[in-house]
Amino acid sequence: MTIVPDQLVFVGTYTTGASKGIYVYRLDGAKGALELINVAPDIVNPSYLDVHPTGRFLYAVNENEEGEVSAFSIDITSGRLELLNRSSAHGSDPCHISIDPSGSCALIANYGSGNICAYAIGTDGRLSEVRTNIQHHGNSVNPIEKKTPHAHSINIDPSNRFAFATDLGLDQVLVYNLDASACKLVLNDPPFFKVAGGQGPRHFDFHPSGPYAYLINEMGNTITAFSYDVEHGSLSEIHTVSTLPLDFYGTSNCADIHVHPSGKFVYGSNRGHDSICVTRIDPNSGGLTVLEFPSSGGGNPRNFAIDPSGTYLFAANSTTENIVTFRIDSKSGGLEPISYVADIPNPVCIKMIPL
Repeated sequence: MTIVPDQLVFVGTYTTGASKGIYVYRLDGAKGALELINVAPDIVNPSYLDVHPTGRFLYAVNENEEGEVSAFSIDITSGRLELLNRSSAHGSDPCHISIDPSGSCALIANYGSGNICAYAIGTDGRLSEVRTNIQHHGNSVNPIEKKTPHAHSINIDPSNRFAFATDLGLDQVLVYNLDASACKLVLNDPPFFKVAGGQGPRHFDFHPSGPYAYLINEMGNTITAFSYDVEHGSLSEIHTVSTLPLDFYGTSNCADIHVHPSGKFVYGSNRGHDSICVTRIDPNSGGLTVLEFPSSGGGNPRNFAIDPSGTYLFAANSTTENIVTFRIDSKSGGLEPISYVADIPNPVCIKMIPL
């Protein structure tokens, strides 16, 4: 039986309702239960988070019209967060942040203004002023969401050489060469992968050991599997699968995607169908087989997280305002809800570090 270390769990929220800021929980690894131990108040819309690889610092985007990015120190014992500094997002509605594996650089995606930015991280955890600011240009086919660029996430590959920015407004995954030490981004050659018109690429994740990557498309309700050329930073589509059952005819939009730490499964969340799509990875091709669509245990699962051991999945349901714990079957990839539900207003993003 896998021994799951206890974790500190950080939850970003929207503070437009009852939420006070960033909520900090202690995960009991043996049970899968979340215990609230701290709240970092007076932080406006700390929607998406990432943790420094040392575990000493936490970073959040402040998703507002005049966006910001905030840096915090972490007290590992109490879970207390202390604000270190803030920098301008140089755009509107920043919705995603990634810290590079060396801990030198923070990258953000601004959804409203459609640009991406890079910041240097000091040895004290503080953020510099912006070092790189790149504006996306163009549009795609959807008349509502796709008149302008909408950068939705930015993800760093395991080699720390390339950054992949999904843009819902362009129906593209843009690829950048990353110089983490200088916090510099330069468009790659090839510069992007174009998905089918109207798909709306949202979040992206890499296979932990194989040359594969996976993209969830918000408006198409699909996952696209890619083979990944690590040397050139290029993507080649394997295939695209639906995240919804064939007999579903309602309105739904995808949100989050994560590859299981074992590299055997990919999970994606459906908002509307209110489920987690479970797929199995073919180890030879990287392609996906859709297995099941279990309920997320609430409404509008915007985000979810898998603990580093791959034992638990935590689904953050924004409209029912709860986080539901599932145990993952290591052989089948299936999800079994267990009796622990954490009530939290407007959860958006879950990140964790071991204790």
